[in-house]
Amino acid sequence: MALATSVLADVDPIVIKGSKFFYKTNGTEFFIKGVAYQQDVGAGGKGSSSTKINDPLADATACARDIPYLVQLQTNTIRVYAIDPTKDHSACMTALQNAGIYVIADLSEPNNSINQNDPQWNTDLYARYTSVVDVLAPYNNVLGFFAGNEVSNAANNTDAMAFVKAAVRDMKSYISTKNYRTIGVGYAADDDQFVRAGVDNYLNCGVVSDAIDFFGYNIYSWCGDSSFQESGYADRTLEFANYSVPAFFAEYGCNTGSSRMFTETLALYSSNMTNVWSGGIVYEYFQATNNFGLVSLDSTNQVHTLSDFSVLSSQIAQVTPTGVNINSYTATNTVARACPTEAPAFGAGATSAWEASPTLPPTPNEQLCSCMVNNLTCVAKPGLTSDVVTSLFGIVCTPMNGATVCGGIEANGTTGVYGAYSMCNSTDQLSWAFNAYYMQQVSSNSANTNPCDFAGNATTQTPTLPNACATLVNQAGPAGTGIVTSAPSGTGSIGGGSGGAAASTTSGVAGMVTVPSFDFGLLKLGSYVTIAALAGAGIILL
Repeated sequence: MALATSVLADVDPIVIKGSKFFYKTNGTEFFIKGVAYQQDVGAGGKGSSSTKINDPLADATACARDIPYLVQLQTNTIRVYAIDPTKDHSACMTALQNAGIYVIADLSEPNNSINQNDPQWNTDLYARYTSVVDVLAPYNNVLGFFAGNEVSNAANNTDAMAFVKAAVRDMKSYISTKNYRTIGVGYAADDDQFVRAGVDNYLNCGVVSDAIDFFGYNIYSWCGDSSFQESGYADRTLEFANYSVPAFFAEYGCNTGSSRMFTETLALYSSNMTNVWSGGIVYEYFQATNNFGLVSLDSTNQVHTLSDFSVLSSQIAQVTPTGVNINSYTATNTVARACPTEAPAFGAGATSAWEASPTLPPTPNEQLCSCMVNNLTCVAKPGLTSDVVTSLFGIVCTPMNGATVCGGIEANGTTGVYGAYSMCNSTDQLSWAFNAYYMQQVSSNSANTNPCDFAGNATTQTPTLPNACATLVNQAGPAGTGIVTSAPSGTGSIGGGSGGAAASTTSGVAGMVTVPSFDFGLLKLGSYVTIAALAGAGIILL
């Protein structure tokens, strides 16, 4: 790392002013000429079912092989979708900076990200995100981070954006608290006509400390030899004309034809667009079954350029975007967007409610979670599998007792109601629910002689509450529904927006299990009772 850091000190970092990127030292405007660079990741960052991360920045041999081809495409930026923070990235990052190539890195990975169907922002995700920041922040050729990618792509899952925005807030705060250089944190959105306006407005609205630093747009609307008007580029450019932070194409390159023409590349760097857009990232370098590749690898991992490579090389050679110097640039679009209240829906003129509250989830606080678990009498046994944890939530968080038993772990991005322990990992949350049920049974149901059993998945312990924990747990309150305003002991000050500062954490066995969204309406009672009966846990509904 020492060698890489000393070399990278000479790299001119990219900075943000208003809605544009600039080289920090000479003030020249920076336009992204990018390529998505990672194998086994589909468009929109969709990965395979494998839990193995194919980290492109940890393969020095592949980087040395591929960089000359990236240079032929005049690439100055690559996007990577998932890295392994336990690996060494110094050789590749140094080689990239020597070639004048910057990196935008997604903080999540396909099996450890914010789930649009049941979103969470918890200690395990926080640990994943901060670990990526920690290993990449020392490199001056890191342009920025994506805190989410196409998380909300329909009107009925926009509640997930509250959790994405909380991740943006907390990573910005973390970068500042760790005294890293200023590195932007943004989001990559898909081009869905029913949510795109709501997403870009929501992530830009409110206080600056909670808002994105840049907006990435995965857009594939220009197919074949289309045009600025026909492709919708003119409409999108008009929509972003007064956006207060940089916007660029985080993915582009429609491939509906036999070979891509990349005429949109000429448009993207033309005067029609460069005052609004800061360039774009072509999807993608490696050929895969989706047929977006610029190159293919043979059985010996040697590179063979494809027809798309030649076409893109020819088109990108013609672009000469005209920018402005930072010293002569005055940002005029400084007003943030208003937070949305509705989103377009199917049908002419129809709308549906925007589901993400401006109130964000709390910052994950591993110390609070640890203090909470240590202060319980009935806890989940260690080593439970994800499937077991999921089924146990279905048992204990029933409509008849869920509001009191599971209120402390509720996370509702639509209402903006979050239990104090909603940011804990699933095993810690299950312990909270077990204990709340246990305490109710002990005080009111003598017929239940073994209330801390749950089919052998729970056990009792002697509660402890050290002095360092007392303030945190007391603020959370006995029902877990209080607001914790104290920073955990030994950490920095509270981050921006809602929620306190957080320490790092490690993932448990069931750390990334999907915790059910708790809907305590009577219509769901039947399904919960069925789950309880099938599990054979012998739970007694209150």
